[in-house]
Amino acid sequence: MTHATTSTADTGPGHADAPGIPVEDVDLLVVGGGKAGKSLAMLRAKKGDRVVMVERDKVGGTCINVACIPTKTLISAARVLRDVQGAGTHGVTLPEADGGTAALERARIDLAALRARKEGVVGAMVAAHETMFPASGMDFVKGTARFVAERTVEITLTDGTTRRVRGARVLINTGTTPSLPAIEGLEVVPYWTSEDLLTLPELPSHLVVLGGGVIGVEMASLMGLLGVPVTLLHAGEHVLDREDADVAAEVTAGLEALGVTVLTGARATRVGASEDGGVVVSAQDGREATGSHLLVALGRTPVTANLGLEAAGVETTGRGFIKVDDHLRTSAEGVYAAGDVAGSPQFTHASWNDFRILRDLLAGKEASTSGRLVPWAVFTTPELGHVGLTEAQARAAGHEVRVARTPTAAVPRARTLGRTEGFYKVMVDADTDEILGAAIIGPEASEVVTSVQMAMLGGLTWRQVRDAVITHPTMGEGLNIVLDSLG
Repeated sequence: MTHATTSTADTGPGHADAPGIPVEDVDLLVVGGGKAGKSLAMLRAKKGDRVVMVERDKVGGTCINVACIPTKTLISAARVLRDVQGAGTHGVTLPEADGGTAALERARIDLAALRARKEGVVGAMVAAHETMFPASGMDFVKGTARFVAERTVEITLTDGTTRRVRGARVLINTGTTPSLPAIEGLEVVPYWTSEDLLTLPELPSHLVVLGGGVIGVEMASLMGLLGVPVTLLHAGEHVLDREDADVAAEVTAGLEALGVTVLTGARATRVGASEDGGVVVSAQDGREATGSHLLVALGRTPVTANLGLEAAGVETTGRGFIKVDDHLRTSAEGVYAAGDVAGSPQFTHASWNDFRILRDLLAGKEASTSGRLVPWAVFTTPELGHVGLTEAQARAAGHEVRVARTPTAAVPRARTLGRTEGFYKVMVDADTDEILGAAIIGPEASEVVTSVQMAMLGGLTWRQVRDAVITHPTMGEGLNIVLDSLG
Protein backbone atom coordinates (compact mmCIF):
# COMPACT_ATOMS: atom_id res chain seq x y z
CA MET A 1 0.00 0.00 0.00
CA THR A 2 1.27 3.49 -0.86
CA HIS A 3 1.09 6.28 1.67
CA ALA A 4 0.52 10.00 1.57
CA THR A 5 3.56 12.25 1.60
CA THR A 6 3.85 15.40 3.70
CA SER A 7 4.99 18.86 2.78
CA THR A 8 5.69 22.12 4.55
CA ALA A 9 6.59 24.15 1.47
CA ASP A 10 4.78 27.42 0.79
CA THR A 11 2.41 26.92 -2.11
CA GLY A 12 1.84 30.60 -2.74
CA PRO A 13 -1.27 32.71 -2.09
CA GLY A 14 -3.88 30.80 -0.17
CA HIS A 15 -1.49 28.02 0.73
CA ALA A 16 -2.59 25.57 3.38
CA ASP A 17 0.54 25.12 5.42
CA ALA A 18 0.23 26.05 9.08
CA PRO A 19 2.59 25.69 12.00
CA GLY A 20 2.37 22.24 13.50
CA ILE A 21 -0.01 20.85 10.85
CA PRO A 22 1.86 19.30 7.92
CA VAL A 23 0.06 19.00 4.61
CA GLU A 24 -0.34 15.45 3.36
CA ASP A 25 -0.18 15.15 -0.43
CA VAL A 26 -2.25 12.43 -2.10
CA ASP A 27 -3.25 11.51 -5.63
CA LEU A 28 -6.98 11.73 -4.95
CA LEU A 29 -8.88 13.47 -2.17
CA VAL A 30 -12.59 12.61 -1.89
CA VAL A 31 -14.77 14.81 0.31
CA GLY A 32 -17.99 12.95 1.06
CA GLY A 33 -18.47 9.22 0.65
CA GLY A 34 -21.66 9.00 -1.38
CA LYS A 35 -22.15 6.56 -4.25
CA ALA A 36 -19.84 8.33 -6.70
CA GLY A 37 -17.22 9.28 -4.12
CA LYS A 38 -16.80 5.92 -2.41
CA SER A 39 -16.79 4.05 -5.73
CA LEU A 40 -14.08 6.26 -7.23
CA ALA A 41 -12.01 6.20 -4.03
CA MET A 42 -11.99 2.41 -3.86
CA LEU A 43 -11.24 2.01 -7.57
CA ARG A 44 -8.32 4.43 -7.61
CA ALA A 45 -6.90 3.01 -4.37
CA LYS A 46 -7.00 -0.51 -5.81
CA LYS A 47 -5.06 0.81 -8.82
CA GLY A 48 -2.32 2.05 -6.50
CA ASP A 49 -3.22 5.71 -6.09
CA ARG A 50 -2.77 7.41 -2.73
CA VAL A 51 -6.39 8.14 -1.74
CA VAL A 52 -7.94 9.87 1.24
CA MET A 53 -11.73 9.87 1.58
CA VAL A 54 -13.42 11.95 4.28
CA GLU A 55 -16.94 11.21 5.49
CA ARG A 56 -18.65 13.19 8.24
CA ASP A 57 -21.25 10.75 9.53
CA LYS A 58 -22.92 8.45 6.98
CA VAL A 59 -20.62 5.53 6.14
CA GLY A 60 -21.67 4.35 2.69
CA GLY A 61 -23.61 7.50 1.86
CA THR A 62 -27.13 8.89 2.19
CA CYS A 63 -28.80 6.14 0.15
CA ILE A 64 -27.78 3.35 2.49
CA ASN A 65 -28.31 5.22 5.73
CA VAL A 66 -31.35 7.47 5.37
CA ALA A 67 -32.79 7.18 1.88
CA CYS A 68 -33.19 4.41 -0.71
CA ILE A 69 -32.37 1.36 1.38
CA PRO A 70 -34.24 2.09 4.63
CA THR A 71 -37.27 3.55 2.85
CA LYS A 72 -37.66 0.60 0.51
CA THR A 73 -37.12 -1.83 3.40
CA LEU A 74 -39.97 -0.19 5.28
CA ILE A 75 -42.17 0.03 2.20
CA SER A 76 -41.63 -3.67 1.48
CA ALA A 77 -42.69 -4.56 5.02
CA ALA A 78 -45.73 -2.30 4.79
CA ARG A 79 -46.78 -3.97 1.54
CA VAL A 80 -46.53 -7.37 3.23
CA LEU A 81 -48.89 -6.06 5.90
CA ARG A 82 -51.37 -4.89 3.29
CA ASP A 83 -51.12 -8.25 1.48
CA VAL A 84 -51.82 -10.11 4.72
CA GLN A 85 -54.80 -7.89 5.47
CA GLY A 86 -56.19 -8.55 2.00
CA ALA A 87 -55.29 -12.25 1.90
CA GLY A 88 -58.95 -13.23 2.03
CA THR A 89 -59.47 -11.97 -1.52
CA HIS A 90 -56.91 -14.57 -2.64
CA GLY A 91 -58.67 -17.40 -0.80
CA VAL A 92 -56.26 -17.38 2.13
CA THR A 93 -57.73 -17.79 5.59
CA LEU A 94 -57.02 -19.16 9.06
CA PRO A 95 -58.91 -21.89 10.93
CA GLU A 96 -62.05 -20.53 12.51
CA ALA A 97 -60.59 -21.33 15.92
CA ASP A 98 -57.84 -18.81 15.12
CA GLY A 99 -60.21 -16.14 13.91
CA GLY A 100 -60.54 -17.02 10.23
CA THR A 101 -60.14 -14.34 7.58
CA ALA A 102 -61.14 -11.62 10.04
CA ALA A 103 -57.95 -12.32 12.02
CA LEU A 104 -55.87 -11.63 8.95
CA GLU A 105 -57.72 -8.38 8.36
CA ARG A 106 -56.77 -7.30 11.88
CA ALA A 107 -53.02 -7.80 11.27
CA ARG A 108 -50.87 -4.93 12.52
CA ILE A 109 -47.21 -3.95 12.39
CA ASP A 110 -44.93 -4.75 15.30
CA LEU A 111 -43.09 -1.44 15.28
CA ALA A 112 -40.07 -2.70 17.24
CA ALA A 113 -39.65 -5.67 14.89
CA LEU A 114 -40.08 -3.46 11.83
CA ARG A 115 -37.49 -1.04 13.14
CA ALA A 116 -35.11 -3.90 13.94
CA ARG A 117 -35.43 -5.33 10.42
CA LYS A 118 -34.72 -1.95 8.84
CA GLU A 119 -31.74 -1.34 11.11
CA GLY A 120 -30.47 -4.84 10.39
CA VAL A 121 -30.51 -4.26 6.63
CA VAL A 122 -28.86 -0.85 6.96
CA GLY A 123 -26.36 -2.02 9.58
CA ALA A 124 -25.20 -4.94 7.45
CA MET A 125 -24.56 -2.67 4.48
CA VAL A 126 -22.72 -0.09 6.60
CA ALA A 127 -20.57 -2.86 8.12
CA ALA A 128 -19.75 -4.15 4.65
CA HIS A 129 -18.50 -0.70 3.66
CA GLU A 130 -16.39 -0.40 6.80
CA THR A 131 -14.64 -3.57 5.64
CA MET A 132 -14.43 -2.66 1.94
CA PHE A 133 -12.98 0.79 2.42
CA PRO A 134 -9.71 -0.17 4.14
CA ALA A 135 -9.47 -3.36 2.07
CA SER A 136 -9.28 -1.22 -1.08
CA GLY A 137 -6.15 0.50 0.23
CA MET A 138 -7.73 3.92 0.70
CA ASP A 139 -7.28 6.01 3.84
CA PHE A 140 -10.83 6.32 5.11
CA VAL A 141 -11.17 9.26 7.48
CA LYS A 142 -14.19 9.96 9.70
CA GLY A 143 -14.38 13.67 10.26
CA THR A 144 -15.50 17.05 8.94
CA ALA A 145 -13.58 18.59 6.07
CA ARG A 146 -13.30 22.26 5.14
CA PHE A 147 -11.31 23.68 2.26
CA VAL A 148 -8.54 26.05 3.34
CA ALA A 149 -6.75 26.43 0.00
CA GLU A 150 -6.78 25.09 -3.56
CA ARG A 151 -7.44 21.33 -3.50
CA THR A 152 -6.66 21.31 0.24
CA VAL A 153 -8.87 20.55 3.22
CA GLU A 154 -8.50 20.73 6.95
CA ILE A 155 -10.17 17.74 8.57
CA THR A 156 -11.46 17.81 12.13
CA LEU A 157 -11.47 14.15 13.13
CA THR A 158 -14.04 12.62 15.43
CA ASP A 159 -11.44 12.49 18.19
CA GLY A 160 -10.87 16.24 17.92
CA THR A 161 -7.49 16.09 16.20
CA THR A 162 -6.76 17.82 12.90
CA ARG A 163 -5.26 16.79 9.55
CA ARG A 164 -4.55 18.73 6.39
CA VAL A 165 -4.71 16.91 3.06
CA ARG A 166 -4.04 18.18 -0.47
CA GLY A 167 -5.13 16.19 -3.50
CA ALA A 168 -3.62 16.30 -6.95
CA ARG A 169 -7.24 15.73 -7.89
CA VAL A 170 -10.28 16.29 -5.70
CA LEU A 171 -13.85 15.00 -5.83
CA ILE A 172 -16.61 16.70 -3.82
CA ASN A 173 -19.51 14.32 -3.14
CA THR A 174 -21.14 15.72 -0.01
CA GLY A 175 -24.77 15.20 -1.06
CA THR A 176 -27.82 16.98 0.31
CA THR A 177 -29.85 17.26 3.50
CA PRO A 178 -33.58 17.85 4.02
CA SER A 179 -34.62 21.45 3.31
CA LEU A 180 -36.29 23.46 6.05
CA PRO A 181 -38.16 26.38 4.49
CA ALA A 182 -39.04 29.59 6.28
CA ILE A 183 -42.56 28.79 7.45
CA GLU A 184 -43.91 30.74 10.40
CA GLY A 185 -43.96 28.64 13.56
CA LEU A 186 -41.74 25.85 12.25
CA GLU A 187 -38.96 26.87 14.62
CA VAL A 188 -41.12 26.15 17.68
CA VAL A 189 -43.30 23.19 16.60
CA PRO A 190 -41.87 19.64 16.68
CA TYR A 191 -41.52 18.11 13.24
CA TRP A 192 -39.91 15.24 11.40
CA THR A 193 -37.82 15.28 8.26
CA SER A 194 -37.70 12.15 6.12
CA GLU A 195 -34.54 11.14 7.97
CA ASP A 196 -36.29 11.45 11.33
CA LEU A 197 -39.30 9.47 10.18
CA LEU A 198 -37.11 6.55 9.15
CA THR A 199 -36.08 6.01 12.77
CA LEU A 200 -39.74 5.13 13.46
CA PRO A 201 -39.81 6.43 17.02
CA GLU A 202 -43.58 5.88 16.98
CA LEU A 203 -46.50 5.61 14.61
CA PRO A 204 -48.51 8.83 14.36
CA SER A 205 -52.22 8.78 15.00
CA HIS A 206 -52.50 11.25 12.09
CA LEU A 207 -49.57 12.48 9.99
CA VAL A 208 -49.52 15.84 8.19
CA VAL A 209 -47.07 15.89 5.25
CA LEU A 210 -45.77 19.12 3.74
CA GLY A 211 -44.72 18.50 0.15
CA GLY A 212 -45.97 16.34 -2.69
CA GLY A 213 -42.67 15.52 -4.33
CA VAL A 214 -41.12 12.05 -4.45
CA ILE A 215 -40.26 11.96 -0.74
CA GLY A 216 -43.61 13.31 0.37
CA VAL A 217 -45.74 10.90 -1.65
CA GLU A 218 -43.57 7.89 -0.78
CA MET A 219 -43.77 8.62 2.94
CA ALA A 220 -47.51 9.29 2.71
CA SER A 221 -47.98 5.99 0.89
CA LEU A 222 -45.86 4.15 3.49
CA MET A 223 -47.90 5.54 6.36
CA GLY A 224 -51.13 4.77 4.55
CA LEU A 225 -50.06 1.14 4.14
CA LEU A 226 -49.37 1.02 7.88
CA GLY A 227 -52.89 2.23 8.60
CA VAL A 228 -51.95 5.79 9.60
CA PRO A 229 -54.35 8.54 8.43
CA VAL A 230 -52.42 11.13 6.41
CA THR A 231 -53.11 14.63 5.13
CA LEU A 232 -50.69 15.83 2.44
CA LEU A 233 -50.40 19.49 1.46
CA HIS A 234 -48.75 20.45 -1.81
CA ALA A 235 -48.33 23.95 -3.21
CA GLY A 236 -48.49 22.89 -6.86
CA GLU A 237 -51.47 22.09 -9.05
CA HIS A 238 -50.81 18.39 -8.59
CA VAL A 239 -48.36 16.15 -6.76
CA LEU A 240 -45.12 15.20 -8.55
CA ASP A 241 -44.84 18.51 -10.41
CA ARG A 242 -42.65 17.19 -13.22
CA GLU A 243 -45.17 14.51 -14.23
CA ASP A 244 -48.11 14.92 -16.60
CA ALA A 245 -51.40 15.78 -14.90
CA ASP A 246 -52.97 12.39 -15.72
CA VAL A 247 -50.01 10.54 -14.19
CA ALA A 248 -50.16 12.67 -11.06
CA ALA A 249 -53.92 12.10 -10.81
CA GLU A 250 -53.40 8.34 -10.86
CA VAL A 251 -50.74 8.54 -8.14
CA THR A 252 -53.15 10.70 -6.13
CA ALA A 253 -55.89 8.09 -6.55
CA GLY A 254 -53.51 5.45 -5.19
CA LEU A 255 -52.76 7.62 -2.17
CA GLU A 256 -56.44 8.27 -1.54
CA ALA A 257 -57.16 4.53 -1.67
CA LEU A 258 -54.74 4.20 1.27
CA GLY A 259 -56.56 6.83 3.29
CA VAL A 260 -54.41 9.83 2.35
CA THR A 261 -56.16 13.18 1.96
CA VAL A 262 -54.36 15.17 -0.74
CA LEU A 263 -54.69 18.97 -0.74
CA THR A 264 -53.17 20.62 -3.82
CA GLY A 265 -52.70 24.33 -4.36
CA ALA A 266 -52.13 24.43 -0.61
CA ARG A 267 -48.99 26.40 0.16
CA ALA A 268 -48.23 26.14 3.87
CA THR A 269 -47.74 29.55 5.48
CA ARG A 270 -47.92 28.77 9.18
CA VAL A 271 -47.65 25.85 11.60
CA GLY A 272 -48.65 25.81 15.23
CA ALA A 273 -49.63 23.57 18.11
CA SER A 274 -53.16 22.19 18.18
CA GLU A 275 -55.25 22.10 21.35
CA ASP A 276 -54.67 18.36 21.78
CA GLY A 277 -50.89 18.70 21.64
CA GLY A 278 -50.56 17.93 17.95
CA VAL A 279 -49.91 20.28 15.07
CA VAL A 280 -52.08 22.45 12.84
CA VAL A 281 -50.92 23.67 9.42
CA SER A 282 -52.49 26.71 7.76
CA ALA A 283 -52.37 27.12 4.00
CA GLN A 284 -52.28 30.37 2.06
CA ASP A 285 -55.85 29.86 0.84
CA GLY A 286 -57.24 29.44 4.37
CA ARG A 287 -57.44 25.65 4.48
CA GLU A 288 -56.07 23.89 7.55
CA ALA A 289 -54.78 20.40 8.33
CA THR A 290 -54.47 18.99 11.84
CA GLY A 291 -52.55 15.93 12.97
CA SER A 292 -50.51 14.36 15.73
CA HIS A 293 -47.20 14.65 13.84
CA LEU A 294 -45.72 16.79 11.07
CA LEU A 295 -43.40 15.64 8.28
CA VAL A 296 -41.56 18.35 6.33
CA ALA A 297 -40.72 16.96 2.88
CA LEU A 298 -40.00 20.11 0.88
CA GLY A 299 -36.92 19.20 -1.07
CA ARG A 300 -33.23 18.89 -0.24
CA THR A 301 -30.42 21.37 0.27
CA PRO A 302 -26.84 20.80 -0.97
CA VAL A 303 -24.17 20.34 1.68
CA THR A 304 -21.92 23.22 0.64
CA ALA A 305 -22.52 26.01 3.14
CA ASN A 306 -19.62 25.20 5.45
CA LEU A 307 -17.19 23.58 3.03
CA GLY A 308 -15.02 26.65 2.48
CA LEU A 309 -15.50 26.42 -1.26
CA GLU A 310 -14.35 30.01 -1.76
CA ALA A 311 -10.88 29.07 -0.55
CA ALA A 312 -10.84 26.26 -3.09
CA GLY A 313 -12.03 28.48 -5.96
CA VAL A 314 -15.16 26.38 -6.43
CA GLU A 315 -18.25 28.26 -7.60
CA THR A 316 -21.83 27.43 -6.64
CA THR A 317 -25.27 28.25 -8.03
CA GLY A 318 -27.76 30.56 -6.34
CA ARG A 319 -29.24 27.51 -4.60
CA GLY A 320 -25.85 26.35 -3.33
CA PHE A 321 -25.21 23.48 -5.74
CA ILE A 322 -21.70 23.21 -7.15
CA LYS A 323 -21.39 24.38 -10.74
CA VAL A 324 -20.04 21.67 -13.03
CA ASP A 325 -19.72 21.15 -16.77
CA ASP A 326 -20.76 17.98 -18.59
CA HIS A 327 -17.48 16.39 -17.50
CA LEU A 328 -18.30 17.11 -13.82
CA ARG A 329 -15.46 19.63 -13.64
CA THR A 330 -15.88 22.57 -11.28
CA SER A 331 -14.51 26.08 -11.74
CA ALA A 332 -11.30 25.02 -9.94
CA GLU A 333 -8.56 23.16 -11.80
CA GLY A 334 -8.37 19.50 -10.78
CA VAL A 335 -11.57 19.62 -8.71
CA TYR A 336 -14.67 17.63 -9.65
CA ALA A 337 -18.12 17.29 -8.07
CA ALA A 338 -20.62 14.47 -8.40
CA GLY A 339 -23.99 13.31 -7.17
CA ASP A 340 -26.68 15.46 -5.61
CA VAL A 341 -24.32 18.26 -4.57
CA ALA A 342 -23.38 18.78 -8.23
CA GLY A 343 -26.98 19.15 -9.32
CA SER A 344 -27.15 15.66 -10.83
CA PRO A 345 -30.63 14.10 -10.76
CA GLN A 346 -31.15 13.19 -7.12
CA PHE A 347 -31.04 9.43 -7.55
CA THR A 348 -28.36 6.98 -6.48
CA HIS A 349 -28.21 5.55 -9.99
CA ALA A 350 -27.38 9.01 -11.36
CA SER A 351 -24.53 9.32 -8.86
CA TRP A 352 -23.36 5.83 -9.88
CA ASN A 353 -23.27 7.03 -13.46
CA ASP A 354 -21.32 10.10 -12.35
CA PHE A 355 -18.75 7.67 -10.95
CA ARG A 356 -18.48 5.87 -14.27
CA ILE A 357 -17.91 9.16 -16.06
CA LEU A 358 -15.17 10.14 -13.62
CA ARG A 359 -13.66 6.66 -13.80
CA ASP A 360 -13.25 7.03 -17.53
CA LEU A 361 -12.08 10.64 -17.45
CA LEU A 362 -9.36 9.87 -14.90
CA ALA A 363 -8.28 6.97 -17.09
CA GLY A 364 -7.84 9.33 -20.04
CA LYS A 365 -11.03 8.32 -21.85
CA GLU A 366 -13.88 10.43 -23.18
CA ALA A 367 -17.00 10.56 -21.04
CA SER A 368 -19.78 13.06 -20.44
CA THR A 369 -23.17 13.55 -18.78
CA SER A 370 -24.50 15.01 -22.02
CA GLY A 371 -27.58 13.25 -23.35
CA ARG A 372 -27.75 10.55 -20.70
CA LEU A 373 -31.11 8.90 -20.12
CA VAL A 374 -31.93 8.77 -16.40
CA PRO A 375 -35.09 6.88 -15.37
CA TRP A 376 -36.72 7.10 -11.97
CA ALA A 377 -39.26 5.29 -9.86
CA VAL A 378 -41.58 6.44 -7.11
CA PHE A 379 -42.31 3.59 -4.70
CA THR A 380 -45.86 4.47 -3.91
CA THR A 381 -48.61 1.85 -4.06
CA PRO A 382 -49.03 1.37 -6.97
CA GLU A 383 -45.52 2.18 -8.18
CA LEU A 384 -44.67 4.77 -10.79
CA GLY A 385 -41.79 4.22 -13.20
CA HIS A 386 -40.73 6.98 -15.59
CA VAL A 387 -38.16 7.40 -18.33
CA GLY A 388 -37.62 10.06 -20.97
CA LEU A 389 -39.97 12.92 -21.79
CA THR A 390 -43.42 13.51 -20.42
CA GLU A 391 -46.19 14.16 -22.91
CA ALA A 392 -46.07 17.88 -22.12
CA GLN A 393 -42.28 17.99 -22.51
CA ALA A 394 -42.40 16.13 -25.79
CA ARG A 395 -44.94 18.54 -27.25
CA ALA A 396 -43.03 21.54 -25.93
CA ALA A 397 -39.89 20.20 -27.63
CA GLY A 398 -41.70 20.32 -30.99
CA HIS A 399 -42.42 16.63 -31.51
CA GLU A 400 -45.53 15.46 -33.31
CA VAL A 401 -46.60 13.18 -30.49
CA ARG A 402 -48.66 10.02 -30.49
CA VAL A 403 -49.65 8.71 -27.07
CA ALA A 404 -50.23 5.03 -26.39
CA ARG A 405 -52.17 4.37 -23.22
CA THR A 406 -53.87 1.34 -21.71
CA PRO A 407 -55.08 0.48 -18.21
CA THR A 408 -52.87 -1.79 -16.13
CA ALA A 409 -55.96 -3.97 -15.73
CA ALA A 410 -55.49 -4.99 -19.39
CA VAL A 411 -52.25 -6.78 -18.50
CA PRO A 412 -52.98 -10.45 -17.63
CA ARG A 413 -50.24 -10.58 -15.00
CA ALA A 414 -51.82 -7.67 -13.14
CA ARG A 415 -55.05 -9.62 -12.91
CA THR A 416 -53.32 -12.71 -11.55
CA LEU A 417 -51.69 -10.50 -8.91
CA GLY A 418 -54.98 -8.84 -8.07
CA ARG A 419 -53.32 -5.44 -8.48
CA THR A 420 -54.91 -3.72 -11.43
CA GLU A 421 -54.62 -0.04 -10.53
CA GLY A 422 -52.78 2.32 -12.87
CA PHE A 423 -51.99 2.57 -16.55
CA TYR A 424 -49.20 2.32 -19.12
CA LYS A 425 -48.44 5.46 -21.10
CA VAL A 426 -45.86 5.69 -23.88
CA MET A 427 -45.02 8.78 -25.94
CA VAL A 428 -43.73 8.28 -29.49
CA ASP A 429 -42.74 10.57 -32.35
CA ALA A 430 -45.33 10.32 -35.11
CA ASP A 431 -42.79 11.06 -37.85
CA THR A 432 -39.85 8.86 -36.79
CA ASP A 433 -41.54 6.17 -34.65
CA GLU A 434 -38.97 6.98 -31.94
CA ILE A 435 -39.96 6.24 -28.35
CA LEU A 436 -39.77 9.56 -26.49
CA GLY A 437 -40.71 8.52 -22.99
CA ALA A 438 -42.98 6.44 -20.81
CA ALA A 439 -44.80 6.50 -17.50
CA ILE A 440 -45.83 3.14 -16.05
CA ILE A 441 -48.13 2.92 -13.02
CA GLY A 442 -48.79 -0.47 -11.52
CA PRO A 443 -47.09 -3.44 -9.89
CA GLU A 444 -43.38 -3.77 -10.75
CA ALA A 445 -43.46 -0.48 -12.67
CA SER A 446 -39.93 0.24 -11.47
CA GLU A 447 -38.79 -2.89 -13.32
CA VAL A 448 -40.94 -2.49 -16.43
CA VAL A 449 -39.63 1.01 -17.12
CA THR A 450 -36.12 -0.43 -17.48
CA SER A 451 -37.29 -2.33 -20.56
CA VAL A 452 -38.46 0.92 -22.09
CA GLN A 453 -35.13 2.54 -21.22
CA MET A 454 -33.21 -0.28 -22.91
CA ALA A 455 -35.36 0.04 -26.01
CA MET A 456 -34.71 3.78 -26.13
CA LEU A 457 -30.97 3.33 -25.63
CA GLY A 458 -30.94 0.72 -28.39
CA GLY A 459 -32.81 2.97 -30.79
CA LEU A 460 -35.75 0.58 -31.18
CA THR A 461 -38.92 1.98 -32.69
CA TRP A 462 -42.24 1.55 -30.95
CA ARG A 463 -43.23 -0.95 -33.64
CA GLN A 464 -40.25 -3.16 -32.82
CA VAL A 465 -41.17 -3.15 -29.12
CA ARG A 466 -44.81 -3.81 -29.98
CA ASP A 467 -43.84 -6.85 -32.03
CA ALA A 468 -41.24 -8.20 -29.60
CA VAL A 469 -41.98 -11.64 -28.17
CA ILE A 470 -42.26 -10.80 -24.46
CA THR A 471 -42.76 -13.51 -21.84
CA HIS A 472 -46.36 -14.19 -20.85
CA PRO A 473 -47.70 -13.50 -18.29
CA THR A 474 -45.43 -10.71 -17.06
CA MET A 475 -45.88 -7.03 -16.35
CA GLY A 476 -43.36 -6.37 -19.13
CA GLU A 477 -45.89 -7.85 -21.56
CA GLY A 478 -47.91 -4.71 -20.97
CA LEU A 479 -45.56 -2.97 -23.41
CA ASN A 480 -46.88 -5.20 -26.20
CA ILE A 481 -50.41 -4.39 -25.16
CA VAL A 482 -50.08 -0.63 -24.78
CA LEU A 483 -48.22 -0.19 -28.08
CA ASP A 484 -50.81 -2.31 -29.88
CA SER A 485 -53.17 0.61 -29.28
CA LEU A 486 -51.20 2.65 -31.82
CA GLY A 487 -52.09 0.25 -34.62
